[in-house]
Amino acid sequence: MHNGAPVSKNVVMNKRELAKSVAVQADVELKTVAAVLDGFTDVVTAVVSKGEPVSIPGFAKFVKVDRAARMGRNPATGETIRIKASKKARITPVKAFKDAVLAPATAPKLKKGAYPIDPTAVAAAGKAAAVAPVRATVAKAPAKKAPAAKKVVRRAAPAKKAPAAKKVVRRAAPAKKAVKRAR
Repeated sequence: MHNGAPVSKNVVMNKRELAKSVAVQADVELKTVAAVLDGFTDVVTAVVSKGEPVSIPGFAKFVKVDRAARMGRNPATGETIRIKASKKARITPVKAFKDAVLAPATAPKLKKGAYPIDPTAVAAAGKAAAVAPVRATVAKAPAKKAPAAKKVVRRAAPAKKAPAAKKVVRRAAPAKKAVKRAR
């Protein structure tokens, strides 16, 4: 463990230290990071063993390579020997990773305590989000509206006039004439 001491050039970061650093950097609990690293190695190993390449943009490409049989020389005797065909695993760093390694100024900046590893930062990783979930106010780009659908104007067929209802004309009963009889 590095405990804030200057980092020696020949110290190898093991899986546990990697998990601690990632936990601090991503602000996730150490158990979760360890499980993710295990899952990552399992998935990459299984997929590449089947012959499928795995590429992580900005980091590396994992590939299974078939090497053909060839002739070689025994370095001790100089004798020509036949080398059998074989399969190899190849991990190729991509350009962004190589550029960051060669020019450390371009490498991602780590949070304080991620490396060298600070035990208090590791203990605090993932705890802040669990205690009080706070919504991060991220300035979102305005949502793009879908282009307005063209309105299809359909003209209704001219309304057909309903046949006129027959009017029933009732004639009033003839008015009764009041007849006055003289008596």
